Amino acid sequence: MMNIRRLTPPDAALFQALRLRGLAEDASAFASSYEEECDRPIEAIQAQLAARPDGLLFGAFDGDTLLGVVGLQREGMRKLAHKGVLWGMYVAPEGRGAGTGRRLLAAALDHAWTQWQLAQVNLSALASNEAALRLYRSMGFEVFGTERGSLRIGDRVHDEHHLVCRAPGAGDQA
Repeated sequence: MMNIRRLTPPDAALFQALRLRGLAEDASAFASSYEEECDRPIEAIQAQLAARPDGLLFGAFDGDTLLGVVGLQREGMRKLAHKGVLWGMYVAPEGRGAGTGRRLLAAALDHAWTQWQLAQVNLSALASNEAALRLYRSMGFEVFGTERGSLRIGDRVHDEHHLVCRAPGAGDQA
């Protein structure tokens, strides 16, 4: 039975292991790199998972196994505080195809709309990641721009789409 919940400091080792796995297995899906994060002390991960009013991570658990994560960050500046950013979305291969990503996104969006009363949530996704883009579009996200050459990995560049999802009823009031 899949359980979606907010990650807390005791989840730090599980989160770090899954995050590093994602960075190693799917490097082009993240702006960060394995090399930049592999030596982060567990105390820094615990601090990242501590309760904060402007950011959190959700995890998808099958029993004690963390299969997926997504971060939600509220913009900090007053004129941008109506927006949030989804980041770090990753579902391990063994959790894919079972609705894990959809449930993670639903939890993050529900929090954005009901707890933070945001008007919109933005994210970026690799333009070639058709599965992720299908999922995001099915959850109400729309592409509003494409950044050519957004990521450089070695000598290859990758384009990213920037997407937005507006809160139900937000219309053009965002």
